[in-house]
Amino acid sequence: MQKPAVTVMVKAARLAGNVLLRNINKLEALNVVQKGRMDYASEVDADAEKVIVKELKRAYPEYGIYAEEGGLQGVNRMMWVIDPLDGTSNYLRGFPHYCVSIALVENGEPTDAVIFDPLRNELFTASKGNGAVLNDRRLRVSDRKDLEGTMIHTGFAPRERSRASTQLKTVDTLLVQAEDVRRTGSAALDLAYVACGRADAYFEAGVKAWDIAAGVLLVREAGGKVCNYRGAPLDRMDSRGPETQQVVAGNIKVCEALQKVIVNTGYAAEFDPKF
Repeated sequence: MQKPAVTVMVKAARLAGNVLLRNINKLEALNVVQKGRMDYASEVDADAEKVIVKELKRAYPEYGIYAEEGGLQGVNRMMWVIDPLDGTSNYLRGFPHYCVSIALVENGEPTDAVIFDPLRNELFTASKGNGAVLNDRRLRVSDRKDLEGTMIHTGFAPRERSRASTQLKTVDTLLVQAEDVRRTGSAALDLAYVACGRADAYFEAGVKAWDIAAGVLLVREAGGKVCNYRGAPLDRMDSRGPETQQVVAGNIKVCEALQKVIVNTGYAAEFDPKF
């Protein structure tokens, strides 16, 4: 049975999805803001976030909010971590791959998650200890035993371009065994796709809490493993965590094999403290 918090999250995500769909034929008229180098937001991001926050606050006014557009609104043991439009660049170009991502995080750990793809009407949900679901179907990560024949997703975050050459060495090594390495432009959907077996693994650096909090829980509840480039657990996924993190996700065997490649190619060392 779906938890009350998840029911509210689903309603909020669907309302935000409606905002995204209403505006897909008005892309040329949208007001777009450049937040950083190759990092954009639009008025649609802000409008979608407003309807999410309104719905969540109505049901749980005491919880804090940590959202991509509005930032931090109150600090609490329980925090809503929100990306109203993960895949903004895709959206603004009319490329049909983006989603709404909402996580409920307790003391830095996600306990409930919703990722909604409004174009495909695909609703991914998870609650800690209760498994992960896509619409009405229980999810399970793929059962591959190693990297042979895998479909691996990654991303090239604008804030990590200085390390791109080392990341490409990792990609080059992976392509010896993997079927393909793909970059879709939505970290949240990458993780959701790992959870449902469409992708065998995912890795990326420079991701923020709102990019990954919901997806991380989906992978875990679908029987997968998530760690950083050194194989350690992720840090807090709320406002008290690091600004960005590195993520490796997949089933246990593939995740561990991928993480070892990231170390052996020198990519993990790029993030080690420099003294």
